[in-house]
Amino acid sequence: MSSSHLYPPPEAAVKGAYVSGIEAYNKLCAEAEADYEGFWARHARDTVTWKKPFTKVLNESGAPFFKWFEDGTLNVSYNCLDRNVERGLGDKTAIIFEADDGKVTKVSYKQLLAQTSQLANALKARGIKKGDRVVIYMSMSVEGVVAMQACARIGATHSVVFGGFSAQSLRDRIEDAGAVAVITADEQLRGGKQLPLKAIVDEALALGGCDSIKNVIVYKRTGGNIAWTAGRDEWLHDVVAGQSTTCEPEWVEAEHPLFLLYTSGSTGKPKGVQHSTGGYLLHAALTTKWTFDLRPDDVFWCTADIGWVTGHTYIAYGPLALGGTEIVFEGVPTYPDAGRFWKMIQDHKVSIFYTAPTAIRSLIKAAEANAAVHPKSYDLKSLRILGSVGEPINPAAWEWYHQHVGGGRCPIVDTFWQTETGGHMITPLPGATTLVPGSCTLPFPGIMAAVVDETGKEVPWGQGGILVVKRPWPSMIRTIWGDPERFKKSYYPEDFKGKYYLAGDGAIRDEKTGYFTITGRIDDVLNVSGHRMGTMEIESALVAHTELVAEAAVVGRPDDTTGEAICAFVVLKRPRPTGDEAKRIAKELRDWVGKEIGPIAKPKDIRFGDNLPKTRSGKIMRRLLRSVAKGETITQDTSTLENPAILDQLSQSN
Repeated sequence: MSSSHLYPPPEAAVKGAYVSGIEAYNKLCAEAEADYEGFWARHARDTVTWKKPFTKVLNESGAPFFKWFEDGTLNVSYNCLDRNVERGLGDKTAIIFEADDGKVTKVSYKQLLAQTSQLANALKARGIKKGDRVVIYMSMSVEGVVAMQACARIGATHSVVFGGFSAQSLRDRIEDAGAVAVITADEQLRGGKQLPLKAIVDEALALGGCDSIKNVIVYKRTGGNIAWTAGRDEWLHDVVAGQSTTCEPEWVEAEHPLFLLYTSGSTGKPKGVQHSTGGYLLHAALTTKWTFDLRPDDVFWCTADIGWVTGHTYIAYGPLALGGTEIVFEGVPTYPDAGRFWKMIQDHKVSIFYTAPTAIRSLIKAAEANAAVHPKSYDLKSLRILGSVGEPINPAAWEWYHQHVGGGRCPIVDTFWQTETGGHMITPLPGATTLVPGSCTLPFPGIMAAVVDETGKEVPWGQGGILVVKRPWPSMIRTIWGDPERFKKSYYPEDFKGKYYLAGDGAIRDEKTGYFTITGRIDDVLNVSGHRMGTMEIESALVAHTELVAEAAVVGRPDDTTGEAICAFVVLKRPRPTGDEAKRIAKELRDWVGKEIGPIAKPKDIRFGDNLPKTRSGKIMRRLLRSVAKGETITQDTSTLENPAILDQLSQSN
């Protein structure tokens, strides 16, 4: 690790930071090592307001189904809204909403509390109560955050579904959760286009299996023409009209499920990741405070969608729990041009900016092609901290981000975490950590991360292995909704005697510093633009085109823009196509996958073959397909293949 690639924390970042200097970081880690439960209990008491204080910290008796602060009661919405109003922050701006067309709306804590209370009362009036599940299918909006907060206020468990998912994907999630209501919008605006939401909800419910849904509440965003089912569908503005702006919070147990968030699994069926209330809120608030060093006068902007966990933890909950001011952005980074992000930072005086490597890489290309949308054409002096999320950031993109967006003065917090972890696990702290481009550096205080081999034994620093977490932590996944066995098998496998949390990623620690670098997934889940997609899910969608497709195998390959690209190998029920016919069928299949799962799942490459590389027992050799997808010369042993010649065909196929 050469010194030219080391970036010590700037003096301005160290000064006044919540965790100031590496000694302060080491002290926190030492405290957690010496008294693990005491460490988390202290921060739970300091960070969260409890209705009934907890006396039990960690219950490991049902491992791996751990419980934190289980006898305490609290309410997340109270912690994010009422508490700030009571502290005298009622008139402080909570959310600066910038619409797709550039229109800006500011909402104070007092206003956000009133809107949340009205919707909470409306939900209660419709019989929705503690423990019921509510699906939220909305784009980025104040109303989306309000819907999440309103569910939390009455103890209903929300499940937000990303607005880009298809009707089938939405239906599957509604059915699995047993949701009683859907909150949606007529349409969403993205990049100057009106895209359907309510129509997709209607299609999902018409597919069957969603008989639990009694109410569909629709936010009128565009006023577009939509179908209506009397007795089920209601406008949001109608349901909140006349409702009181006060609503007593439902005080729930710390282990009460705050939300379900579905993430792709390698077996095809999406997994309903279940998060608790108390432990999740603690980690959301504490990571926002320490990783971003969020201060009262900051303007914080996380560009994620509320349909992903990043939008939960670092939009809907973390910044609001700390009384912060944050941006909620409806649009896309390239509309009306690729300078949109930089203009917004300039206009709103954003001081903390948190985005994905995919966005950075696409904006690098745009900036190099057009000086007008280069960050240097904007005043970005308000920035003091930059963040990266969703996938490892490659060093070249890190350096560009640091130099051209941060002006060489802003620490970059390259955060590693997952839907299942609830918040940051391995991350620099801006006032404490010396940075290395491409490395997520050191574990968040209190997180016991390690790199092990297949037997669970720690490997020496400098040797690659499997990333695990050795001790349970407050914001961890509690179970997979309705499938505890799958939870155990996925995250606490027998290989490790069920004692370590398996992150599903490979990692390596630097020989000298112990810094972690994530090396990629160890299972069949792809990371496309920071979104996890199961290969089985995409394969299932392709094979569902029964008229055309006989067989399909999906792998990932590195991609400069999206981090990982989806590459599909397809065997048709007709002779292998070539030329224009191959292009036409590939487009048809891409569109089909987009309809079945969502646009994010469309394969970038589709290659046609007479067959797939299989062992004599019929197993598809995906490791060989990964090499083909990358354009590598096959050097692995192919003696077990039944049809080795197929590799040449697939290598030449486009």
